[in-house]
Amino acid sequence: MARPGRPTPAPVLLLVAHGSRDPRHAATVASLAERVRWLRPGVRVETAFLDFTAPRVPRVLERLAAEEAGPVVAVPLLLTRAFHARSDIPAVLRAAGARHPGLTIRQAAVLGPSPLLRAALERRLYEAGVRPGDRPSTGVVLACAGTTDPEAVAVIEGVARRWRRTGWHAVRPAFASAVRAGGPLSTEDAVRALRAAGCARVAVAPYAIAPGRLPDRIAAGAAAAGAEVLAEVLGAAPEVARLLVRRYAAAAPQPAMPAV
Repeated sequence: MARPGRPTPAPVLLLVAHGSRDPRHAATVASLAERVRWLRPGVRVETAFLDFTAPRVPRVLERLAAEEAGPVVAVPLLLTRAFHARSDIPAVLRAAGARHPGLTIRQAAVLGPSPLLRAALERRLYEAGVRPGDRPSTGVVLACAGTTDPEAVAVIEGVARRWRRTGWHAVRPAFASAVRAGGPLSTEDAVRALRAAGCARVAVAPYAIAPGRLPDRIAAGAAAAGAEVLAEVLGAAPEVARLLVRRYAAAAPQPAMPAV
């Protein structure tokens, strides 16, 4: 709540990440939060995690309520609207709202799909050695963590189809987990399928925010199948930070700051 005589602060931007036992995960989230702060210095940016990593979401919201920090916009660090976005995060936010009735909390949309994510994927491929002129002869594996949610699978397949139309020889989605008959292939099998389809070069682009167990599995599959290029995870790419600010601005309960 704003104090008398003071301007109403912009809503707090709360980055909500899944969490991981791998310390690289939290370090990447922290780097991404710093980039968002640089983009929007007038916005308070906090980070919280659903599991494995501190601080957890309820604890951060408790602190913000005690500080009377004002409205909160929770932006999920998720690429698809699967179980965590539809169930876990709303449940945690509802419980916090019930415990702290004076705290206004809104959940922003997940990050994907977005042209900014595709731009971030291409940034990572170019950083890994792919050149723009390589596109017609290069097949790309869009390597995701994996999900059993049909809606999320359809979104990922749509991302791959649209990306293919930008000039790549082929783009094939793959999963590091939840691989099943008739669904997306494993990273290793997708690399081999692209090779069999005539791609002179295969690049693996992890569709993941931060390092961890499943991105490591993607890297292992790429190596086992002999992919020529393995890009880094999206991490704190400028495009991801800009997308976070856009999701925040769209969900803010008042005109906060213009999107970038």
